[in-house]
Amino acid sequence: MLMESDSPVSKKSRLVHSADCAMEEASSNAVGVNPSLHWTQWQILDSILPTGGFAHSYGLEAAMQSRMVNNQEDLRLFVIQVLENTGSLLLPFVFCASKSPDAAAWVKLDQLLEATLTNEVGRKASTSQGSALLRVAASVFTEIQALQDLRRTFLGSKSVSFHHAPIFGLICGLVGFDSETAQRAYMFVTMRDVFSAATRLNLIGPLAASVLQHQVASDAERMVQKWRDRDVAEASQTAPLLDALQGCHAYMFSRLFCS
Repeated sequence: MLMESDSPVSKKSRLVHSADCAMEEASSNAVGVNPSLHWTQWQILDSILPTGGFAHSYGLEAAMQSRMVNNQEDLRLFVIQVLENTGSLLLPFVFCASKSPDAAAWVKLDQLLEATLTNEVGRKASTSQGSALLRVAASVFTEIQALQDLRRTFLGSKSVSFHHAPIFGLICGLVGFDSETAQRAYMFVTMRDVFSAATRLNLIGPLAASVLQHQVASDAERMVQKWRDRDVAEASQTAPLLDALQGCHAYMFSRLFCS
């Protein structure tokens, strides 16, 4: 007597299922998916990567002390403004650096962004995060010789400022990200850091911050689609009040963050 698991129908089902799995695997291999690229992407986006991003609030601390952000709804609107400004001003630098991940193009982008940023606090935050990101990337991704060459050639040099957006785009391009992934990743890192700052400022709890981040994700994607794939000549400031708030940070009597 046949057991139920040994019935012809069960055997046929297992064969069909195995065939489907084989077809799916073949399809995945056909499009040239590189699994190691996903691990690299997750590591770059991991908050444990010591790049110094959590030392900056993107103007949130100044906005709270100015009574412009007081509750969860204010925070949601603030994050959307930060994402809008990031998309319009910085995403072009990420895009161009990821499309042409070489030293000569990166130096030009870095120098242009140095001339573009209008407040000293935001400029220092960008350069400190960028230089930290390059040091970390060169230490982690040792198989990428270009990162070692950049670190050896330019760290300590006064010819570049190591702004965060061009460095981020350059690293994404060198590790193999397409430009769309690089731009979306940069927007995610920005959103993640603002919500992290909000929790440490006790504006919102960790769980509520996670819920709100999920809700704002659709707005972040809308910003990516709105501002992606633009040349640096089109980079512009869309939130001058945010720029002013960041500039005020250095004058606060008591502060938790560097910017």
